[in-house]
Amino acid sequence: MVLGKRCAAEAMGTFWLVFGGCGSAVLAAAFPEVGIGLLGVSFAFGLTVLTMAYAIGHISGCHLNPAVSLGLYSCGRFPKDELLPYIASQVVGAVVASGTLYLIASGKEGFSLEGGFASNGYGAHSPGEYSLLACAVAEFVLTFMFLMIILGSTDPRARAGFAPLAIGLGLTLIHLIGIPVTNLSVNPARSTGPAFMVGDWALTQLWLFWVAPIAGAIAAGAAYRYLFAAPVAKPGTIQSIFPRRSSSSEAA
Repeated sequence: MVLGKRCAAEAMGTFWLVFGGCGSAVLAAAFPEVGIGLLGVSFAFGLTVLTMAYAIGHISGCHLNPAVSLGLYSCGRFPKDELLPYIASQVVGAVVASGTLYLIASGKEGFSLEGGFASNGYGAHSPGEYSLLACAVAEFVLTFMFLMIILGSTDPRARAGFAPLAIGLGLTLIHLIGIPVTNLSVNPARSTGPAFMVGDWALTQLWLFWVAPIAGAIAAGAAYRYLFAAPVAKPGTIQSIFPRRSSSSEAA
């Protein structure tokens, strides 16, 4: 599959992740009487990844996250020259999703961005008012473990076909742990979209939600590569998270 088509798939998939996950938080989490709450929002994020894994995993690898792309590169599963196009596509998808969500949410009388619009934050802007250090550690550790789930479940030695379930449920669990701390990022693109809508403090604090997830992902990629990975012929040649079926030719 040519790079342009794979980047289009990444933009669409990241759109779905941000629109579905952040949309559930903004529109449905506290809806009168039938609000889905923290558990529902956590499942919404997990379901976006699960559904897109089956929809575009065979096209782009379904990264949907700059930290995942960099973690795969760190593990020797993704080529360096495709990092920037993938990351740019993911950020574009996230920003477009946030803009679309804003258009919908602002259609209700009394809507305000003062509630944070599902933005990530620390200190006074952490849902539980956790400190900068606590939020940084949480984002690092949870991203590290998320990448370990991804790398382990997509290892050629793992049982085929179950990776999307493990990854989607893993993201659900991570949200159950992390939403009270930072509103949970583990994904710089997911953080960037809502921050662009809110501006102000959300943009000021956005740096943490690039630095900590990327650091955690790169650390996980390096750890898995040197501790657990099976030998591969040439590092950097596996472009998908999800193993592809063998075929005599591949569509352009």
